Amino acid sequence: MQVTLLNFTPLNICSHAIRTCWQSFERGDNGGEKDIELISRVGNKFKHASTLEHLYYNFYIQGISRALLQELARHRVASLSVKSTRYTLKELKKEAKFELGGFERASDYIVLTGNEMVDNASIKALENLREILATTTTSLDIVKYCLPECYKTELTWSANARSLQNFLSLRSSKSALWEIQKLSHKIYEILPQEHKFIFEDCIAPE
Repeated sequence: MQVTLLNFTPLNICSHAIRTCWQSFERGDNGGEKDIELISRVGNKFKHASTLEHLYYNFYIQGISRALLQELARHRVASLSVKSTRYTLKELKKEAKFELGGFERASDYIVLTGNEMVDNASIKALENLREILATTTTSLDIVKYCLPECYKTELTWSANARSLQNFLSLRSSKSALWEIQKLSHKIYEILPQEHKFIFEDCIAPE
């Protein structure tokens, strides 16, 4: 799994939004200590979290399973643009047969759990898919119905700070899917250092 932060909104946009309510622009310091204190007090302490929606973060997430993609889709206030399986399955068609126990090679296409029995079952499913692609002219729209949940995908994912707080609170929890726990910690790690105060109470320890 690889997570890249593509872009983010400067803090002064959020503080400007807050100061709009009281017309206190002259007290701002362009995202400095005064503005950080204001964002922390209004957005976090007093829970006027709608002001945090002016902060936006854009991520490029690679090497996650379709199972995790389903989990992401449950977070409604976020935008997803996902790698098209329909147009990219052809890359698998060129591969040689996948053998049980060939975890390293299979990991180019599927997310492995570390459980040998489960991972070998996933390799079987991957080989079934490869075989169908190699021996039939069936439409990819039909073939993709036999994709295993572990099949890798990637996406550009965008969320505002309020939604990201909710995501990190829920998905860094030990009760969340192991793969999305990993993703939530990676997202927190790559956030700009000056923004982390907004999220530090939302992230559970690893």
